[in-house]
Amino acid sequence: MDSPELDAPGIAHRHLLIVAHGSRRQASNDEVRFLGERVRELREPGINQVEVAFLELAEPSIPQGLAQCVAAGAREIIVFPYFLAAGTHVANDIPEAIELFRAQHPQIKVRLSSHLGASRALPMTILDVASQAE
Repeated sequence: MDSPELDAPGIAHRHLLIVAHGSRRQASNDEVRFLGERVRELREPGINQVEVAFLELAEPSIPQGLAQCVAAGAREIIVFPYFLAAGTHVANDIPEAIELFRAQHPQIKVRLSSHLGASRALPMTILDVASQAE
């Protein structure tokens, strides 16, 4: 149930859409979905909902994920590219999908965050995970 503060005028319903590549291997797609659930469980203040979408090979697609956010009441969507490097998908494909969505939904604010690989926390996370190797 939404709190009254979230329904107050002027308070944006902000959703996070985690966008991954997608895989023919269902277990890989399920890992991303599980990650979305884990992020959702953190209940970050200012993020009202967390969804996942895939660039290709799995569903929901980016347009479907954005539409799910809107259907759930999003007025603002933060798109997080769950990619390690800024290749063509991060540099072109995801921004193009967002622009198409913006053209059809100008009332929805969509922001594109940096991709995972650009995170300052990632090097420490790599060392942490590597130190746990058996």
